[in-house]
Amino acid sequence: MKILVTGTAGFIGYHLANRLIAEGHEVIGLDSINNYYDVSLKIGRLESAGIPRNQIAYKELIQSETQPGYQFIQLRLEDEAGLNRLFQEQQFDMVCHLAAQAGVRYSLKNPKAYIQSNIVGFGHILEACRYNNIKHLVYASSSSVYGLNKKTPFSTQDHVDHPVSLYAASKKSNELMAHTYSHLFGLPTTGLRFFTVYGPWGRPDMALFLFTKAILNEQPIKVFNYGNMKRDFTYIDDIVEGLCRVIPSPPLPQENWKNGDTIDTAASSAPYKIYNIGNNEPAKLGDFIQAVEKAVGKLAVKEMLPLQPGDVEETYADTSDLARDFDYQPNMALEEGVERFVEWYQGYYQDI
Repeated sequence: MKILVTGTAGFIGYHLANRLIAEGHEVIGLDSINNYYDVSLKIGRLESAGIPRNQIAYKELIQSETQPGYQFIQLRLEDEAGLNRLFQEQQFDMVCHLAAQAGVRYSLKNPKAYIQSNIVGFGHILEACRYNNIKHLVYASSSSVYGLNKKTPFSTQDHVDHPVSLYAASKKSNELMAHTYSHLFGLPTTGLRFFTVYGPWGRPDMALFLFTKAILNEQPIKVFNYGNMKRDFTYIDDIVEGLCRVIPSPPLPQENWKNGDTIDTAASSAPYKIYNIGNNEPAKLGDFIQAVEKAVGKLAVKEMLPLQPGDVEETYADTSDLARDFDYQPNMALEEGVERFVEWYQGYYQDI
């Protein structure tokens, strides 16, 4: 297939593009390469995928020097004309939309970035898919949509009407927008609610990156909610495996999605589906920190702090529907996954 993957200078998009190319698909990667975090890391991912740094130019397709099936274009989601031109010229089969303004805490500081990228930009993606006969749009939602929900594990049958950050609200809005396009225009859409993804080439604003860097440099780490948090840490390879199973399989309309007062909130009479994608096994923050300490070979100096605005105390994914429909089963143990990240981190920052 010919697949557009947005966000390929980002963490998940980089890994997904490499996997799809290895499977023989033709991939065009798109990213704005914004400065939300260290641009050199984003460029490093692209270079690792064979995209020459000195050839990157806005709106210009660049061929990978090492992967014949891969091309990259720097383009903003807000650039509607540029996006439409790309879709018209390339005629994609599938789209996997991972590009977004990320980060819960940053949404308190710069809300406009989330409106523009995550809502306006997603609207442009939907319109481009609508008018260019895209067979399936897979897009990134987030576990943050569960907001004030206290029931665990989080199920796609739970109501998600009380987000606690604008980031979460923007992801919930994506699900609503996607359903509208599935209902009105028959565009098959699947939203995946990601749960705390980690691994090599991860984002520097995420806990694993921050903890590893601080412990190696013998600096204190910030432990929010006094360590009384749990996260469903999911290794990047497990996420990519799930994506690769979902992308080729557009959802079908479900005639029985509503049965009396019972409604399947993750499906629809339209070609629309929502899944959780996570490890299905939350870990205590303290255990996570211990795994980092073991991999680094040093103990952390901990600064205990209260829960940050916009954060939730626990995430825990019920992935039974993804297991049922796609035989999805994450298999990376936390300690091994953390060890792989630390090994990558030490090698990468030693070489640059």
